[in-house]
Amino acid sequence: MQRRFVTQSIDEHNLVRLVGNTRLEMTSANDRGAVSDDLKLEHMYLLLNRSPEQGQAAENASMFRGNLEHTGVYTAMGVPKFNAIKWKFQTNGRVISSPAVENGLVYVGSTDQNLYAIDQESGALKWKFATDAPVTSSPAVAGGTVYFGSYDAKFYAVDAATGQLKWKFETAGEHRFVGRHLHGLLPAAENMPDPWDYFLSSPAVWNAAVYFGSGDGNVYALESASGKLKWKFKTGEVVHSSPAISDGTLYIGSWDTYLYALDAATGKEQWRFKTGDDADIHNHVGIQSSPAVAEGTVFFGCRDSNVYALDAKTGKQKWFYSTKGSWVNNSPAVFDGKLYFGTSIPGLLHAVDAKTGAEVFSLDTKFPVFASLAIANGMLYFGTLDGKLTAVDLKAQKPVWVFQNDASKQNLPAIQNPDGTLNFGAIMSQNFYDDMVIAVRKLLSAGSILSSPVVVKNVIYVGSTDGYLYALK
Repeated sequence: MQRRFVTQSIDEHNLVRLVGNTRLEMTSANDRGAVSDDLKLEHMYLLLNRSPEQGQAAENASMFRGNLEHTGVYTAMGVPKFNAIKWKFQTNGRVISSPAVENGLVYVGSTDQNLYAIDQESGALKWKFATDAPVTSSPAVAGGTVYFGSYDAKFYAVDAATGQLKWKFETAGEHRFVGRHLHGLLPAAENMPDPWDYFLSSPAVWNAAVYFGSGDGNVYALESASGKLKWKFKTGEVVHSSPAISDGTLYIGSWDTYLYALDAATGKEQWRFKTGDDADIHNHVGIQSSPAVAEGTVFFGCRDSNVYALDAKTGKQKWFYSTKGSWVNNSPAVFDGKLYFGTSIPGLLHAVDAKTGAEVFSLDTKFPVFASLAIANGMLYFGTLDGKLTAVDLKAQKPVWVFQNDASKQNLPAIQNPDGTLNFGAIMSQNFYDDMVIAVRKLLSAGSILSSPVVVKNVIYVGSTDGYLYALK
């Protein structure tokens, strides 16, 4: 097969323009090299004919889910065919945080209580910043500052280049969701912190302010330069959902069953939408997912086993999709008229029509999907609790490659059934709360991917509970 070439002319202030496709019209001045056979030609206009702002976005991923609307879509080439681990960086804890990439550095938190800045090309440590508790929120980078939260109930702003503290803000206290007789576990009269409540709220930076939720039940807006409180909004429970912002409105979920729409400038409530409740065992209740906003619609998943589509202006329900008993803890991705999301038990990847909620296709993931999804160049990437990252060709509607980390290769066989699904009997012996905590630890020993993949250029960055941040190419 003849390798395809492009000849380009570049205007630094405007566009990259294609002037050839297969003809070899190259000189030393205009030769930009061969286009990989893996690059889909239908996406070449998107990748090459873009503004400087779009080009910069392809080289950076400065916040959770790639943009303020949290659609999970990246303007990058991605990895249509997995080749190798470019590098991996080891922390001393689990990497549940999702990375942010900005100006040649990758930022990520770890349960070892540190936020790390890592060289994007080499994987070498640039600096680390110590907090007093695990860091499971995903950082956001804006104006030379990295913003993130920690389980020590503090929210931090540090210099992106040096790691020096700029300011910190203390909330009223951080904790996981707590429920009596949680998940039907014994002892029935005990209040139990949820061991499946993995994530802290990840910040969004907009209009000189930084926004995030907290275990104290508040949504906070701080001045991004000083950390001074602009406003706070009280919900009825833990807020570990991450805020999405669109057209001046902030959308965020709470474990109190409500999805809130707030004026981002003032914190004034615009509307709220109630999801399902589970007053007895608190199993099918709470919004752990973070919303995504696209074309006037807010999409989010819920532990009540539904995915909802709401009118962004009014909060009126457009449609809902029932997973028939399975949690939706990850944040959906929205692309090309479709909504993509994963479920817990059974583990499935769903694609539905974004306007109607009608199912387009689904794939068996074997293990639960807690990490949010990423889309780039016609490929969807998602992680599962069995320590695997899967790439799906959206046009073909099928997986094209799977990355499995070493912890998964070593420890997964002991906790999976012959068909590849999770063997609950192997991790949990009885219906007692302590056994559930032990079961979660056993599960995470398989290098679970709770970190959401981030796509920059032709590299995927993703963390694992094996303690590593991976750069895959």
